[in-house]
Amino acid sequence: MLRTVTVGLDGSPESLAAADWAAREALFRAAALRLVHVGEQPPYAYVPFAAETVPPPGADRSANMLREVPASLTHRYPGLLITAEQASGQPTKVLAAEAKDAELLVLGSRGLGRTAGLLLGSVALAVVARAEAPVVLVRAEAEGADERLPDTAGTAAAATSFRDVVVGLDLHAPDDTVLEFAFNAAVRRAAVLRVVHGWSLQARAELTDTLRPWREKFPGVEVTEEAVIGQAGPHLVDASRSASLVVVGRRNRHVPIGTHIGPVTNAVLHHAVAPVAVVPHD
Repeated sequence: MLRTVTVGLDGSPESLAAADWAAREALFRAAALRLVHVGEQPPYAYVPFAAETVPPPGADRSANMLREVPASLTHRYPGLLITAEQASGQPTKVLAAEAKDAELLVLGSRGLGRTAGLLLGSVALAVVARAEAPVVLVRAEAEGADERLPDTAGTAAAATSFRDVVVGLDLHAPDDTVLEFAFNAAVRRAAVLRVVHGWSLQARAELTDTLRPWREKFPGVEVTEEAVIGQAGPHLVDASRSASLVVVGRRNRHVPIGTHIGPVTNAVLHHAVAPVAVVPHD
């Protein structure tokens, strides 16, 4: 079965940033990229990657978007297999279903405190809470979409170096799925992995013990440990300002209504600057 990274596309700047991020991630994973526009409403009056003008009102903007965005991404990322499709149905259900068949679902976000756009606000939050695969939320701002370190040294190595991958670790219930995702993300980027646990400095020894087998499994990954005082959420948000990706977990809870993602993950989703990967686990 073809490995796939899927992105929800609605034409907003956030979803275009998500598509660009997802294209790079698909290349990292040697996977195909699938673009999905959900619903019958026309997409935002988007500006394509090449900054071309968009069709006037009344034109089939969905069809144009689903043709032009893949073409732009193909030009930017030669060799990447890209498919695009318009799907009907309720966005939350459709996108959550799309996640079942993908290695990763990527959505655009301005921060979930705002409600603007098909894939923002309550829809994105509901998808994150229901998806059975990891979901990454990407903002449109340059600082949130740029995973690489500034090239201050003027060397080829500096120009290709990635910012740290940051992962929040719950020592009371550490989950292998979350750590596996974070270590693999660091491997793909040849990046440092910063592991943050918030509660007390006395947890430092326990943090080291928990990570020891992972250091042995991923000997090529440089790992830094941060046992910080207080809840982990604010510390992860601070760390996101210099991160390429923030990884947090979400415990699967089979409930009929509502969104249950936990206070730490909720804080990171609302306030983090870097792309955020939410990894579901049992």
